Parts: sequence; structure tokens; C-alpha cells
Amino acid sequence: MSQTIASVKGTRDFYPEEMAVRTWLYQNIRNVVDSYGYQEWDGPFLEKIDLYAAKSGEELVKEQSFVFNDRNGDPLTLRPELTPSLARMVAQRQNNLVFPLRWWSFGPFWRYERPQKGRTREFFQWNCDIIGANSPEAEAELIAICASLFKTVGLSSSQVKVLVNNRRLMDSQLERLGVGAEGKKSVFRLIDRRDKMPPTEWKAYALEQGITAAQLDGLSDLLEDQDLWKQSDELVKVFGVLEAIGLTDYVQYDPQIIRGLDYYTGTVFEAKDQGAGGRSLLGGGRYDNLVGDVGGSPLSGAGFAMGDVMMGVVLEKYGLLPAFQPSPAKVLVTVFDETRIGASFALANELRTQGVKVNCYPEAAKLPKQLKFADRVGLRYVVIAGPDEEAAGMVTLKDLVKREQWILPRGEIVQKLKGLLAEEQTV
Repeated sequence: MSQTIASVKGTRDFYPEEMAVRTWLYQNIRNVVDSYGYQEWDGPFLEKIDLYAAKSGEELVKEQSFVFNDRNGDPLTLRPELTPSLARMVAQRQNNLVFPLRWWSFGPFWRYERPQKGRTREFFQWNCDIIGANSPEAEAELIAICASLFKTVGLSSSQVKVLVNNRRLMDSQLERLGVGAEGKKSVFRLIDRRDKMPPTEWKAYALEQGITAAQLDGLSDLLEDQDLWKQSDELVKVFGVLEAIGLTDYVQYDPQIIRGLDYYTGTVFEAKDQGAGGRSLLGGGRYDNLVGDVGGSPLSGAGFAMGDVMMGVVLEKYGLLPAFQPSPAKVLVTVFDETRIGASFALANELRTQGVKVNCYPEAAKLPKQLKFADRVGLRYVVIAGPDEEAAGMVTLKDLVKREQWILPRGEIVQKLKGLLAEEQTV
């Protein structure tokens, strides 16, 4: 036998079971963002690498992007993120758009990194942005959308938290400690590694980066101060809005949240699983002037992104993934014999036109085989219309779960099925 060709490393096959989860997540996201009045959009899967080189950082461009030359020799990349595409598209039609924009998207992305649990090279990502609103209240709305999705899919505030900080607040605090502009990036990297290293190693690493002992003491105090947010007018407004709408239980100030991408300038946030070994679910923040960096007039913006892979891991961890339904239909129309195939397809189509989702068996087969198929794929109700039923103007309807059977006039089958299906949904 020839060997089956394996899928590309870091990609996923979406069998119906996996596709059902992706569709379910997408539908929940849509329901949430629709309730906040956001519009769906998308960009191309291919972009010029220059778009990311401008603002996303050298690591993303040189190490994590799938880059190749087209036939003209121009370097292109499979999109590793969406915000630069958003900025480009806004810049192209800036004079014709009505601001503030509230846009969201859910689509595929690619990053060349080591596959592991919760991380793949090809993934789907939810992006949600508000452009042209330079206010902390806009950031609060985005955080509220995150919390609303968690509530919608059943994640409690004890299971996941949106951790919030502000880059301008941290900049001012580092300046107070005597850390200059050139040293801030190394300090931000230091902060990011604090929970990933033993305390003694972290302190030694800090001193190696040129941080003085006094600065290190001040930084340690800074990272323990849970009331530091009160010194930020922006964060005071953010938490004020979240308190007003009753979502503060999902939100917490965390001075260690920095966000690595170069374009974040104000409030930043990450949602993290609060369980043992919990990891980040989403991240975002304010990215002032990004539109101006790709040729448009300067515009304030804020947004976040959430990958579907880690979200799926967390939902599975807490037992919140939806039960798989093998078939969207609940009704099977059987085929009595070769001469009855056309009549069976006609009956199935008649039911569909009345709003009933129907699976018609595609060929003549013994009835036990068709009933076994129905049971295996979750088709609870079976309609049988053989020559005897047709001669009498009747059909037979079976409930495979309750093992009940009815012989009905053909004109009553739709009403009966709709009643049974409605009753099933209320149980």
C-alpha cells in the first residue's frame, strides 16, 4: 500500500467534529460583537512583507513569518497578524469612512514557530478594533467585549481574567526610577520574564542588563503595587466604565502586563487562564498612529486578537466545548426500493421547503441498514413511505429514541415533525 501523505507540520485537519467547534466559536463571537454594533471585515491572506517590517518588529518579520518571492521577485508573506492590514485598508479609504470604526474579523493566519499544545503554525484568529476614538472608554469597551465572550461560552471570572496595564503609566514610573528611553525596552523584557524565572535568577538577570540594585528594588516594589493603576487617569476611566456595566469581576490590574509588539502606546491587556499552568488567551491595547505609519493621516486605534487554538484548549480544560451533533438534520427519509428513489427525494424536498432539515438515504437498501445509519449519525426521526403508504396517502414516522411510531396522513407529517423537534429542543 502507498503511504498516506502527511499534512504540513503545524497545520490542522478540520474533520466535522473540529469544524463544529470552530463554527460554534465563530457564531458566539458574532453574537457578542453584533450586540456591540461592530462590523465584520477581512483582508487578504497575502501581504507585502514591508507592511509588517514598518511596525511589527524584527522578530515577527525575520523569524516568524512565512516569506517567499512571487514570480516578479517581490517578497510576500502569509499574513502573521491583521492589524497592519487594517491600518493599510483604513488609510486607503480614510476620507470615505465614518469614524469611529468598529470592525471585527475571524480568519486564518500563519506563523513559523515551534508547534506545541495551544500553538500551531496555522491558526484562526479573532480580531476586534475600534479606530478613530482616542479615549479610555473605547479601550474599556474592547475589554468588555472580551469579558462578554467569556461569559457567553461559559467561562467564569474565576477561570479567566482580563489583566490590564498602561504603557504610559509604566513609562512614567520607569522614568521616576531613572530608567532612560534606551533602557526601557530591556526593562520591559525583564518584566515579561519575571514569572518565567526563579526570583534569584531573575534578579541576577536584571543586574546583567545594567539595572542598578536601587532600580531593581524600586522595580520590584512597582510590580507588587496593585493600586498603581489609580495614578493613571486613563485606567481610572477604564475601570470606571467596567464597573458601570458590571464586568469588573472579569478584570484585574496587573503591572506585569506590558505587551511585546512595538506599536502599543497606552492601555494594554491580556486575558489569561487562572488555572494551574494557565496561559494567555488574547491580548491587545492602544496603538496610536499606526494608520499614519502606512501612509494615512494619524488616527488613534485600539484592538485585540484571540487565537482559536488556545481558546479551544481552555474550553476543553473546563468541559465547555459543545457536544458534537453528527448531522444538522434530525430526520431521515428512507428509500423503499429502486423504483421509489425519486418519490423519496421528492418527499424529502417537500419537507425541506416547509423548514424541516432532512437527510434522504442516497440509494436503495434494506430498511435495517438505513435505520442503523440514522441511529449512528443522530437522525432521530425516520420517515417511511413505501407503496402501501402511498396508496393510502399515508406515511410512517418512527422515533428511534423513544421507539414510538405513528402512521399519519401525508399532509400532517410536517406539523408532527415540527412539534416533535420543538419538544426536543425544550428538554
